[in-house]
Amino acid sequence: MADTANAATAAATAAATAAPSYKQLKEDFVSNLSGGSVAEIAQVCAVAPVVAMLWSALQARQSFFAPYTAEAFVVDFLLNVGALLLSVTLYSRAPLLLNILLLTAAVAICLVPAVAPSARKKKPQLPPNAQSKASSAPLGALSTKPFLTHYRGNMMVVTCICILAVDFRLFPRRFAKVETWGTSLMDMGVGSFVFSAGVVASRPVLKERAEGRATPLATRLVQSLRHSLPLIALGLVRLLSVKGLDYAEHVTEYGVHWNFFFTLAFLPPSVALFRSALKVVPSYAGLAILLGVLYQVLLESTDLKAYILAGPRTDLISMNREGIFSFWGYLAIFLAGQDAGMYVLPRNLKARGFAGLASSKRTALLLTLSAWSLLWTALYLGCTDYAYGGGLTVSRRLANLPYVLWVVAFNSALLLAFALVDALLFPAFYRAQDARAEKEAYDAATSRVLRAYNRNGLAVFLLANLLTGLVNMTVRTLDVGRMATMGILGGYMAVVTGVAVGLDMYDVTIKL
Repeated sequence: MADTANAATAAATAAATAAPSYKQLKEDFVSNLSGGSVAEIAQVCAVAPVVAMLWSALQARQSFFAPYTAEAFVVDFLLNVGALLLSVTLYSRAPLLLNILLLTAAVAICLVPAVAPSARKKKPQLPPNAQSKASSAPLGALSTKPFLTHYRGNMMVVTCICILAVDFRLFPRRFAKVETWGTSLMDMGVGSFVFSAGVVASRPVLKERAEGRATPLATRLVQSLRHSLPLIALGLVRLLSVKGLDYAEHVTEYGVHWNFFFTLAFLPPSVALFRSALKVVPSYAGLAILLGVLYQVLLESTDLKAYILAGPRTDLISMNREGIFSFWGYLAIFLAGQDAGMYVLPRNLKARGFAGLASSKRTALLLTLSAWSLLWTALYLGCTDYAYGGGLTVSRRLANLPYVLWVVAFNSALLLAFALVDALLFPAFYRAQDARAEKEAYDAATSRVLRAYNRNGLAVFLLANLLTGLVNMTVRTLDVGRMATMGILGGYMAVVTGVAVGLDMYDVTIKL
């Protein structure tokens, strides 16, 4: 009997030893993935501008979100957060159907007679601090356009959803980050975050040009370090928490110690240095293409690609080679985003090459966005086409040239889609003659939820990361069913959105 008991105990011990730990299961869950098709990713991402059209139809035709009541907030949340959550979970197999349903609702609202001006709800009064800012002063050289707020806000919402949803089985594996070669929704999300940051980073450059001054390199570097130091601190906090809590991590994503915060941190000083190259290369787009091409040449003509993908991890650089070398691809994306900001942010855009066609600010903007979208798309297709082009494959892990061009082309097309919604349903913004009229038009044309996400984007992203860690430490996400997953994700996004909107209501801006 004793021998039998000992044998049973030994067998149980051996089985327990052989069984992988839950941490290992989670790491395996996000490893060795091959992604999905570019067409499917486009269908999922199209939900955002289609929702923008539905929201804009409700506001432009029915003044549904003015004043901004509790009912309006609930609908705002369901549209701009709930629909995006559905697109990556319950409707992940049928994103085109979700787009059709949302577009049908938008068209139906547009066909319903608009609310008469006398019957419309009273416009909300601007808070006192906003009234002083939104005076009848002349318009400046730059403007914050509603479509840009919607674009950046939607990008932040999808990012916050995916960083937690990826840990649940309901989230399709083809949407998670690819191991080495291929495309996925989260691969696009990382690049979009960088591109979006580049768009708004062009604002100081445009202000300098409008004022006819130039900032010395040393001053630019000091200013960039002020933006970098908080991000480095966040990167160190994430590194220590991941290692200290024995949190599941995917080493081939960025390396042993590197993380996305470090990538973001090194972008501002690098861009400050690259601005000096504008004396030789005439545009940020040119710098982006040049940098991407040079990096791709190094990958193809040297042992760099093999080193990044299969080299031994023997020192600090080799341990973090994915993060260090992919940085150059992300820098190219950031520079391309800055170039987009150079024609998205100015109030009066001169549409070069479209003389006689651009009869208004709206037309000039749409023509310019269309031209750049077509150009970036053509470059991407030429780089990846196996029959007539370069035949290269996208790799987020390398952040190679095809990845750079894919991200930039995709985001340029998204900007165009959001701009079209603005131009069709909120033309008053582009006709504003003074700062007060523009402020009122902007408030009427922007979702309060998306404006809140855009206002404190990095702080909201940090909160989402903290909540993601909390959920993963308290819930065995791999064992959660469909409805429970939706409940957790819905509650999580409600908390993130509530904090973002609360900060916006109290006029709080957290600069990191």
